[in-house]
Amino acid sequence: MKLDFSKKDFYTKKAKQDNYPARSVYKLEEIDKKFNLIKGGDRVLDLGCAPGSWLLYIAKKVNRVVGVDILDLNIKIPQNVVFFKKDVMEFIPSEVEGGKYDIVVSDLAPNTSGIHSIDVEKSLEFGERALEIAKKVLVDGGNFLCKIFEGDGSKKFFQEVKGNFEIAKIYKPKASRKESREIYIIGKNFNE
Repeated sequence: MKLDFSKKDFYTKKAKQDNYPARSVYKLEEIDKKFNLIKGGDRVLDLGCAPGSWLLYIAKKVNRVVGVDILDLNIKIPQNVVFFKKDVMEFIPSEVEGGKYDIVVSDLAPNTSGIHSIDVEKSLEFGERALEIAKKVLVDGGNFLCKIFEGDGSKKFFQEVKGNFEIAKIYKPKASRKESREIYIIGKNFNE
């Protein structure tokens, strides 16, 4: 059964009014405000950046953000954004100019099949890849934000994040749909 998320949805309408391509921006905004993740002057790596809402939000706060996605961006890319059209699973962090980052964010999500266990497994693969990249590019004390689908393996993944950061939290923003299994893993103060 396909769920009908119509244009009546509050966050979808708000995104359109605020000129963002997707409602996901309000998830990031809430998490950022609650956990103080992104600060002016930060260098940010955005994995799975399409359709671009997170990029646009981050670009308003920092001097430089690099986005990576296998999909094209159909937005006007701000001057302080660099976009690489690449598959994150094959992406080599050394390809990113500039080296180290203060924060890595990942809103990566698989094309869902409707079979919960398969979708969770694919989501965790993306989460693991985002964490692997973060461990290579984060500065000491850097932050990490990653979306995964809750299910078998999500607690283990959280423990892995917890082992690499001084503070680790699981959070579900208000802008997430109630029926969604997505959760966000936050890691603060990376221990190199």
